[in-house]
Amino acid sequence: MHRLLRQLAFLAFPLMGMVGEVSASTPSTGCGKAPTLITPDAASTPLTLSHNNKQRQYYVKLPADYDQNHPYRLVFTLHALMGTAKQVTAGTDGYLPWYGLPDQMNDTVSAIYIAPDGLNNGWANTGGEDVGFLQKVMEAVEGDLCVDQSLRFSTGFSYGAAMSYALACSLGKQIRAVAALSGNPAISGCSGGAEPVAYYGEHGVGDQVLPIAGGREMRDRFVRNNGCAPQDAPEPAAGSGTHTKTTYAGCDPDYPVVWVAFDGDHTPQPMDRGVQATFAAAESWSFFSQFK
Repeated sequence: MHRLLRQLAFLAFPLMGMVGEVSASTPSTGCGKAPTLITPDAASTPLTLSHNNKQRQYYVKLPADYDQNHPYRLVFTLHALMGTAKQVTAGTDGYLPWYGLPDQMNDTVSAIYIAPDGLNNGWANTGGEDVGFLQKVMEAVEGDLCVDQSLRFSTGFSYGAAMSYALACSLGKQIRAVAALSGNPAISGCSGGAEPVAYYGEHGVGDQVLPIAGGREMRDRFVRNNGCAPQDAPEPAAGSGTHTKTTYAGCDPDYPVVWVAFDGDHTPQPMDRGVQATFAAAESWSFFSQFK
């Protein structure tokens, strides 16, 4: 494990139609109230809260023309090892801003985005500490803003993918879906892990930092949990410059599983040969936006 984390630190980048709903819209306690904690400035100036006697920071991006009576999606965007929330918000050091999801927005539900900072620039989640921190952030945001509590999501790359997986394991049906980009099931843990959660997984077949076997293991947990039919998902050949997408059959309609394998190494922005934009943001948003 320590060897794996050293590899991550050394190589961290400088960084479908509608489905059935688990429940009807569940407005948070912040609905119908003018925010007192979170303003548009929170997208660039971090908010602070105390958890386990540690001061921790997070950023919040409000939708344009925020409406206090409209329940929005809530989306965690989690950084990689040796990354920061500021890099995620600004779109520097290898990240697209907020993982490129706001630019994909194409419906009226819209979303509130949260970018928190992990301890020591990572998400070790020792004793569930980071799950507890993110729960506390979620409570603070939902108490101040109007969130649909049936539409909570998380995405991240590398360590951020592992932490999104840990949230899916620990919080179960409190999380509607995750998009795990090149993660590993061991580094943030999986406490619980028996509940179904809609799952999008993405991984490079040539990943030298977190080999694709770990991504398959994460995916397969939710293939089982979600009642999907097991299958050998096709993956592109090394050197092909392509990616493949598998939508699993037989899943509970509320809990789909999608797997994207690409020809490439450890990167948050995989691209097919000859294409100048990553497919990761579009595929992640396509998966999340089906839930309304």
